[in-house]
Amino acid sequence: MQIPHTMEAAAIDHFGPPEMLTLHVLPVPAIDATEVLIALDTSGIGPWDADIREGWHPVGKPHFPLVLGVDGAGTVAAVGSRVRRLKVGDKVYSYSWANPKGGFYAEYVAVAGEKVAHIPKGLDLEHAGAIATTGLTAVQGIDDALHVKKGESVIVHGGSGGVGTLAIQFAKLRGARVLATGSGLEGVELVREMGADVAIDGKHDDLKEAARRFAPDGVDAILALVGGDALESAVDALRRDGRLAYPNGIEPEPQKRRGVKVIPYDGKSGVREFERLNRAVEAVKLKVPIAEAFPLVNAAKAHQRLAEGHILGKMVLRTHRS
Repeated sequence: MQIPHTMEAAAIDHFGPPEMLTLHVLPVPAIDATEVLIALDTSGIGPWDADIREGWHPVGKPHFPLVLGVDGAGTVAAVGSRVRRLKVGDKVYSYSWANPKGGFYAEYVAVAGEKVAHIPKGLDLEHAGAIATTGLTAVQGIDDALHVKKGESVIVHGGSGGVGTLAIQFAKLRGARVLATGSGLEGVELVREMGADVAIDGKHDDLKEAARRFAPDGVDAILALVGGDALESAVDALRRDGRLAYPNGIEPEPQKRRGVKVIPYDGKSGVREFERLNRAVEAVKLKVPIAEAFPLVNAAKAHQRLAEGHILGKMVLRTHRS
C-alpha cells in the first residue's frame, strides 16, 4: 500500500468551541516496531472528544495541533517489525485513549498493535468504526462490572445512546430481562428495537415506578450511562445487594448507597478485550445505529451537533478520501 507523506486531519490549535476544530494538513505518523498504521475509513465521535476540545486533557501536556478522536476503523497500511497478528490489507478497528501519536480524526493513525483488532464478522468498516469505544464499554459493563446472568433483571439507563444501544443487546445475549430508558419517543422506539423488554422515556416517565412494575421483588442490576434524579430514584428499586455500574465520566456521578454495590469502571482495550467483544458482536448479530455521518471537513459541524444533544446511537466521521 502506497503511503503519502501528508494527510488531512481535523485538529485544534488551541482549546475552545467547536469552530476551533479545522482541517489541517499534517505528516502521516511514523510507526515503531510494535505499532500499526491504519488508513482510516471511519472515526467515532463521542462526548469525551468535546471535553478534550474544550480544555480537559487526560494525560500529560497537549501538543498542538491536537488531532481529536479515540477510535475508528480502516485498513492496515503498515505494520511494525514485531507485530504478528496483523498484516497490510487487514480490515481492523481500534480504540486508543490519549493516543500518543495523534487521534483518529485523520486519514491515518498510528496505534499500538495490541489496541487493534480485526473487525467483527457481520460489520462493515463504518459500523465497526462506530463501536470500538462504546462496544468495549458496553460489554465490560455488562460482563465485568455487573456480571449479568441469565434470568436477571437489568436497567440500562441512557439506553438510546452509543453505549446503551449496544449494552441492551449484550444484556439480552446473557439472558437478562432488560428495562431501558430512551430519550424522547424516538429514543423509546430505538431501545425497543435493540431488544429491551420494557422501554420508557428516561426524561418524562417515572423510572422508579416502571422499575417496580418490571421487577416487583427488586431489580438485580443497573448500568447507568447518564446520571441525575431519575437514576437516583431508580436505585430505590434495586434489591438489597443489587449492583449499580457506571463508566467513569458520567455526570452527575451516582451517589453511593448502603446495601448497593456501586461499581465505577473504564472501558479498556487490548487483545483479549477485543476478542471478547468480537465474540459478543458476532453472537448477538449486533445492530449499530448510526445517528449521523459527517465528512472529515465537517468535524466542527459534528461537534456542534454533539453539543445539541439527543443523539440516538453513535455519530461518526468519514475519514477516508472520497
